[in-house]
Formats: sequence, structure tokens, C-alpha cells
Amino acid sequence: MKILVTGAHFTPAVAVIEELKKQPGVDVIYIGRKTTREGDSSSSVESQILPRLGVKFIPIITGRLQKDFTLYTIPSLLKIPIGFIQSLYIVLKEKPDVILSFGGYVAVPTVINGWLLSIPIIVHEQTLVSGLANKISSLFADKVALSFLDKDRVNEKTIVTGNPLRSLITQKQSNTKRNEKPTILITGGNQGSHTINEKVEECLDKLTKLAKIIHITGDSKFKDFERLESKQSEDYQVKKWIGDEYGEILSRADLVISRAGINTLSELAYLGKPALVIPIPYLYKDEQNENARFFEDLGLVKTLPQSKLSPSILMENIKFMLRHLDSLNKKALGAKKIIKVDAAKRLALETLLLA
Repeated sequence: MKILVTGAHFTPAVAVIEELKKQPGVDVIYIGRKTTREGDSSSSVESQILPRLGVKFIPIITGRLQKDFTLYTIPSLLKIPIGFIQSLYIVLKEKPDVILSFGGYVAVPTVINGWLLSIPIIVHEQTLVSGLANKISSLFADKVALSFLDKDRVNEKTIVTGNPLRSLITQKQSNTKRNEKPTILITGGNQGSHTINEKVEECLDKLTKLAKIIHITGDSKFKDFERLESKQSEDYQVKKWIGDEYGEILSRADLVISRAGINTLSELAYLGKPALVIPIPYLYKDEQNENARFFEDLGLVKTLPQSKLSPSILMENIKFMLRHLDSLNKKALGAKKIIKVDAAKRLALETLLLA
């Protein structure tokens, strides 16, 4: 059986691929982005990691509909037909038994071409707010798997599987002796965040007096990693991204600073890790602020709007949260109740059944 996985939400995709590869006779291929984002030639995380997992990675060039006119709007529109042609060629050549989509504009042409060729399609919706790409893809899907029960989105196609967690998050971590200083993990997600990286750099000397810092910068045209690498010390580690050791590092962190992507928040909820989140403010339907509000109500996160982000405000929030870590930890542990630990197995099974 051949399963074609596609989409831009890479973290849950890896979790399900891990489960699918446990099944005898199952071959997985992945259609995705070669680069991090539009206008940036840095290689995407999926293009680097998937080949190491023994998954055939096939990049396509495609574009997306943008709500605001930018420098990339017209070039992006012109790429849409290219994506349809490339994905059609791949689907015809690979002949998958089923297509599993994890959303994003890169998945849309593959889903539509799969539908035209009568290939069963399952779409996974990670977020609390459906993005435009997933709304389009869901029209052509046989099944739509939701991470969270939402009565407004329930219909004859929908199933609730939960949001898949990677095994490196769910596996038991070794007990590591804690440092005298607390450990803060700073991450901007798979793509990194230049905005967060800049503000961290500006207050780095003050930060390292408070805690040991592990900083994941991502890889981008801004060359944040290359600039910050020279500032490494006993109290400051900087990495472009973290592979298999991410679960161990996350389990050791006392506090996390991140964007408010649903996959990051799901992993934090599973581990009960308090976080200061800085939502991306310009996404479709204000997706990350919706995520932040939901998890703030659960006691997992404190939200710092990007419009208020400055080195001094960042330090003020970090000092406050470090002072109240005990109470924040107790609140954060309650967020695990909304996580389906076996979500990856559920979604893998639904995919196999659909095939």
C-alpha cells in the first residue's frame, strides 16, 4: 500500500508517518515545500528531516491566495498552475492508494488532483480555526479529521482524532539533574521567528543572568543563527533546529517562549510546560491568537501580543513567570486533559481504513 502525505503542518505529519511505517507493506511518500517560505531560499525542515526517516520527499513549486497585496502576491498566483501540473504528474507516477493532507497551500493542488483521479482523501485539521487551504481541501476530501471537537464543524465527513504527537514528545524522558538556574527554551516553530530572535538578542545579557537559554532560531534569509552563534556560552545554546533530542530538551525546560502554533501548544499541553506565547498577528482568521486564548483559559500560557513586544517587556514577562513557576506549573498540568495521546495511531488507522 502506498500512502501519499502532503501539507505544510509538518510536526503532526511526522507523528503519523512514524505510525504508518510500523505497518508491513506500507510505503510513504511526501509532497511538500523545498524552501521555508516565499521569498526565502532556506531549505524547509521537511526537506531535511524526511529523507533521514526513510521517506521519499518530493518538492513542488506552488503558490497561494493572499489576503494582502505584497511583493510576492503576483508571483505566488503565477505559481499555482505550476503546482497543479507538478502534483498531477507525481500522483499519476506514484499511484498512491490514499492521500493524507496536513493543510497549507502546498497541499491543495495534490488534494484536488487526487479527487479528480478518484483517490481516497483524508484531511487533518490541527487548528481551532480552519485555514483557507483546508477549507478548500475539505470540499474534496472523503474524511476530515479534527484535533478538537467543534460542533460547528461536525458533519458526515468529520471524525475527531486529536492532534498527533511525535514519539519524541510522548516517550518517557530520562531524569536529568537540574541546574541551579532555570532553563528557558525559546523557539519560533519549524520556520523560526526573526521578530522573536531579534528581541532575544537585544536582551541576551540580561536573560543569561536569569536562566540557561536554549534558543532555536530556525533557518532564514535573516541569518539569525549565523549571527547569534558567536554569542554561545555556558548559559546560552543556539541551534537552527533540534532533531530527536527535542523531546529531552523540552522536558528539561522550566519555561518556554514561542509562537502560538497549535502543534507547539499541543506538545506543551501534553508535558504541562508553562509558556509565554507571542502569536503571529497576521494569519487567516487570527488563528494564533485564537489558539493562545484557548490555551490561556486552560492555564497553560500567558500571551504577549507582538505589537507590545520589546526587550524590556519581554524581560518583564519572563521575570514574572519565573517568580511564579510553581503555581504556573500546577495550572499547566491541567491542560493535558484536552490532549488525545493516541491521536497519531487514530489518524494512521483512519488513513489505512480509507485506503
